Amino acid sequence: MSRIKVHDKEFELYIPQDQIERAIKKVADEISFEMAGKNPLFLIVLNGAFMFAAELFKHVNIECEISFVKLSSYSGTSSTAVVRELIGLDHSVANREIVLVEDIIDTGLTMRYTIDKLKKLEAKNVRVATMLFKPNAFKESFPIDYIGMEIPNDFIVGFGLDYNEHARNYPDIYKIVS
Repeated sequence: MSRIKVHDKEFELYIPQDQIERAIKKVADEISFEMAGKNPLFLIVLNGAFMFAAELFKHVNIECEISFVKLSSYSGTSSTAVVRELIGLDHSVANREIVLVEDIIDTGLTMRYTIDKLKKLEAKNVRVATMLFKPNAFKESFPIDYIGMEIPNDFIVGFGLDYNEHARNYPDIYKIVS
């Protein structure tokens, strides 16, 4: 589909599924190389990162563990600047290599909150992997270790990304047009 309507907004095709898959494979290869022999704990940030994580783990070929947290900082099409922890961490992270897996990083608020929390819990090292990164919206200074694609500061949906909890199911990514 070249255009979709979600609630009151129109979106047009922006990143097709095959381009997404190539970017994910690149990230998986980088992680597999750099984290080999370290048995990292991958911490998946729900809800958005579930599709990215599922595809990523088809290509990650190292010993590792996976856990999930659910965080929220969005309402509608914009950040609320407040991170809410809806489902918390259920693994010990003390002295562990952690790879945070996020669907998209724009302001960086959610990742900053999570990185700080993991450091307080004595994680050995925290790395960040994201499918999409919006450098023009980024307000933080922490490193983003693994980036699938950099994109402009457009509002997008599909492939796990939502507009008020809808449109996560599309295999492509769409950007807002109106």
